[in-house]
Amino acid sequence: MPPVFDVDKVLKQLLDVRTEKNKKVKLSDDDIKSLCFKSREIFLAQPNLLELESPIKVVGLTCDLLWSDPDKNIHGWAESDRGISFTFGEDVLAKFLKKHDFDLVLRAHQVVEDGYEFFGNRKLVTLFSAPNYCEFDNAAALLTIDEELMCTFQILTKREKTK
Repeated sequence: MPPVFDVDKVLKQLLDVRTEKNKKVKLSDDDIKSLCFKSREIFLAQPNLLELESPIKVVGLTCDLLWSDPDKNIHGWAESDRGISFTFGEDVLAKFLKKHDFDLVLRAHQVVEDGYEFFGNRKLVTLFSAPNYCEFDNAAALLTIDEELMCTFQILTKREKTK
């Protein structure tokens, strides 16, 4: 019978290196494989979404800043399908940009298929950084803005779903 893998012993060896300079840890190939399999087992046992209790309730202006979504099919404001906050049209965006002398609004908190999506003549961009979020089949994106305010997107492609 093969010896039982002691994950705590291996983790202790790895963590002890932090306190001793120039100490090296030698792990056997079997220990490394076992640690990888155990890590995978623990990771896969975790729920996909953690249900957390919010320490504060988000209401009013803060709620609307987080949850209001653009909608190309409306003029003004409308109720949101999310069941929270509102949707707004291009006219609302244009008025906001003019009032605050802004050129662009960058927002998140809404899944978009390609990881990013423009709205209102490219005056608003939604950026979403989690590919395959929940039940969606979406890409993710990262945005870099250089010194001349040039925006560059890096797309994190969708993962193929396994059956």
